[in-house]
Amino acid sequence: MSTLAHTMMTAARPVDSGIGAPGELDRYPYAEASATGRVGPPSWEGVDTDLGRVGRRSAGSRGRGLHGQLVQQLGQMIVSGDLGADRPLVPEEIGQRFEVSRTVVRESLRVLEAKGLVSARPNVGTRVRPVSDWNLLDPDIIEWRAFGPQRDDQRRELSELRWTIEPLAARLAAGHGREDVQQRLADMVEIMGHAFAQGDGITFSRADAEFHSLLIQLAGNRMLEHLSGIVAAALQVSGGPVTGCDRPSEAGLSHHARIVDALAAGDALGAETAMRQLLLVHPEVDRVVPAPREH
Repeated sequence: MSTLAHTMMTAARPVDSGIGAPGELDRYPYAEASATGRVGPPSWEGVDTDLGRVGRRSAGSRGRGLHGQLVQQLGQMIVSGDLGADRPLVPEEIGQRFEVSRTVVRESLRVLEAKGLVSARPNVGTRVRPVSDWNLLDPDIIEWRAFGPQRDDQRRELSELRWTIEPLAARLAAGHGREDVQQRLADMVEIMGHAFAQGDGITFSRADAEFHSLLIQLAGNRMLEHLSGIVAAALQVSGGPVTGCDRPSEAGLSHHARIVDALAAGDALGAETAMRQLLLVHPEVDRVVPAPREH
């Protein structure tokens, strides 16, 4: 496999687990939370307690065994509203319900706290935080929202953010003249073209994700590059935002090629315009995000 193909097939973003030093895990007490102000215990009805059967894992939790699966399960429950704001989460109950160790529960809660979904305070215990406290730019939360009751809002918000980020990135990228990166962008378009002709949606999507990641890197703006996870999450979520990258099409492929040509010519306005046109290829505002796929 060539270096370029390997890069495309293994493109990934760094994952911050949010897990602190082992000595800090004890901040999650196993005693019952104080009765003062207690809303009531969470309902676990309908929850799949066999974590080994959790089929779909988010990118941030993939490959982390029971810990990653518990993060996925609890995260989805919080984001979907099954565990409402200010609800107490008793680690001992979670451990018993899902048949996992105290360490697994503590580490999972620490990850969820890093994402802003829960908070742990002395004499109060661990509670679900309101939506206003969530890190809505976290790729895991983006995915959980995209497959939950908030899927329509998540789709719209992602589309609006991409409309702000990517045309700007395309315009800035035209002024940097990085021939090596521009060649990789052209290679990605070629791979997308072959995949489209063969009906290979998986290869097309991977090359597409690499294309957009490279473009943001080429912009030379570190703050924009920091936001690249938003675009990556949008492209990775099945049935995500309604744009030219939502599914393979001749029009979308053509606009990708136009962006590459504009970059090679140093045409900032042309690159920005082509990106805007790409994001408007499929403006089907009434379409909803489908249910998650099992794999």
